[in-house]
Amino acid sequence: MIDFGDFYQIIAKNKLSHWLEVLPAQLAHWQKHNIDNRFNQWLNSIKHLPTITPYYIDLLHSVTAKTEHPLSAGEKQRIEQLLKTMMPWRKGPFHLYDIEIDTEWRSDWKWERLINHIDCLEGKTVLDVGCNSGYHLWRMVGAGAKLAVGIDPMALYLCQFEAIRKLLGNDKRAHLLPLGIEQLPKLNAFDTVFSMGVLYHRRSPLDHLYQLKDQLVNGGQLILETLVIEGELHQALMPGERYAQMRNVYFIPSVPTMINWLQKCGFSEVKLVDISQTSLDEQRKTPWMTSDSLADFLDPNDSSKTIEGYPAPTRAVFVARK
Repeated sequence: MIDFGDFYQIIAKNKLSHWLEVLPAQLAHWQKHNIDNRFNQWLNSIKHLPTITPYYIDLLHSVTAKTEHPLSAGEKQRIEQLLKTMMPWRKGPFHLYDIEIDTEWRSDWKWERLINHIDCLEGKTVLDVGCNSGYHLWRMVGAGAKLAVGIDPMALYLCQFEAIRKLLGNDKRAHLLPLGIEQLPKLNAFDTVFSMGVLYHRRSPLDHLYQLKDQLVNGGQLILETLVIEGELHQALMPGERYAQMRNVYFIPSVPTMINWLQKCGFSEVKLVDISQTSLDEQRKTPWMTSDSLADFLDPNDSSKTIEGYPAPTRAVFVARK
């Protein structure tokens, strides 16, 4: 089982303390209903990872850890074998003791696109919604966040995060909770909230924006990354059964429509700060994620279109303030 006691102790002393009225029961319920053979296997892998005290850690420019004396070939092989029981690894990369976890996504590229457009995170309490393995949580800590909280209900991502945390020396500045945004009360407590790659998976995008707003302090900043299409105000794509082979894609707005949605939900200072088409170098198969990836989701004769004939994935980053 995953022990969340350290997190409870941390928030008991800060502006998130009222979360404790519901959080322990929610996490107990999650753990009760997510015990299966795979989860137990992942927990066993975490248990057998060595406890390492890093000699060098870099979370500002990457997620990197090194020891004073290199690990033996056998030690590295054992760690890699344990981490590979938790495949697929989608968000990263991680550089741990000369082991390269080459994830499907170059999430460091996304971080570089947005870091110069967000408020200084020094001493801040931040929330990452749909955080996957928690890669960006570590980059937020590297940028100075006092406490980085990620939420994602997938058991695999929780275990990947806990494995990385153990290899980083059990750093307590970042925590991942297996919850969805809809399970959070109106905390109004985070200085910065990130929602990256989530909006188009929500059946009601405006409800999602209100849920994000309810987590921010007054004056707090939202960083939102989502798929977008070319188009005018009020235009959005509602795909059929699949978009780029994903089943759960509901609304992909134009940039003016996304700005309008944010303003309609009461956000101010709304800005588009980056827009880029996802490349085959940013999302691809690797030895750590061997199933289909972006190249398999695009029209083989026209990479500007998905295999279903929709515009190929283009992602935009917006910032806004509560």
